[in-house]
Amino acid sequence: MQRSIELSGKSESTLTNYSRCLAGLALHFDCSPTELDEEQLQDYLLFVKKQHQTPSESFYKHTIYGLRYAFKICDLKELHIKLPSIEKPKKLPVVLNQTEVKQLIESPTLLKHRLVIALLYGCGLRCSEVRNIQLKDIDFERKSLFVRAGKGRKDRMVVLGELQIKGVKKYLQAERPHKWLFTGNSSSGEIIPLSNRGVQWIVRQARKKCQIQKEVTTHTLRHSYATHLLEMGLDIMTLKDLLGHAEIRSTLVYLHVSRINKQLAFSPLDRLYNYGSQKK
Repeated sequence: MQRSIELSGKSESTLTNYSRCLAGLALHFDCSPTELDEEQLQDYLLFVKKQHQTPSESFYKHTIYGLRYAFKICDLKELHIKLPSIEKPKKLPVVLNQTEVKQLIESPTLLKHRLVIALLYGCGLRCSEVRNIQLKDIDFERKSLFVRAGKGRKDRMVVLGELQIKGVKKYLQAERPHKWLFTGNSSSGEIIPLSNRGVQWIVRQARKKCQIQKEVTTHTLRHSYATHLLEMGLDIMTLKDLLGHAEIRSTLVYLHVSRINKQLAFSPLDRLYNYGSQKK
């Protein structure tokens, strides 16, 4: 499975998720998942669905995807077993308002942590993308950031704002990193990129400090970036390229949460009482 996933260009997280879920299945029955019959698999999937009632049900989802992949690479044609289809959630993304974004960026004490959050939001980066920024990816003169091997192994260029440039220059002068912009340490003392868990911890601690009630993850900042750009007048096709989306339908979801339309939406109650029209 590792060889097949690496050759196909899928991400390391795909291998981790599939392997973790298939290992759980193998341990449950004490045999290879490919040796199980349909009744055993259906019983296990029901067990997993009941045990992992998280909003995304990711363990259940990756168990099914992992089984499909295992059957495919073993040329078993799913053993005539009908695996459940995964219905994609129709939830709208959580979006922070501009005040909340400012609070989140300003709350950490360390410049490194403030800069991580500023780049997640200001460039619309995924967690894995911000941790893998290399010094050679930053172009101050062109005010751009080269995002290498994003989702789907796609490279792209994003805009680096004046405030981000100022912050990065100050950080470089203070920390003097050599290869990666943000580094962590391995158990052997080797300098490595900041871990995904490290990035998530930074965002989580910032949310706690400024007491934002919304659910805030690294991806919430990416959602907020996309929504705010639309509200500020950026066209949907340019946004698609900035986000690195392969399909426009992935970008269109932000039209449902952004406050743009032929006429800005309003509350009929305010119009009923003529409230707000005279308020400065």
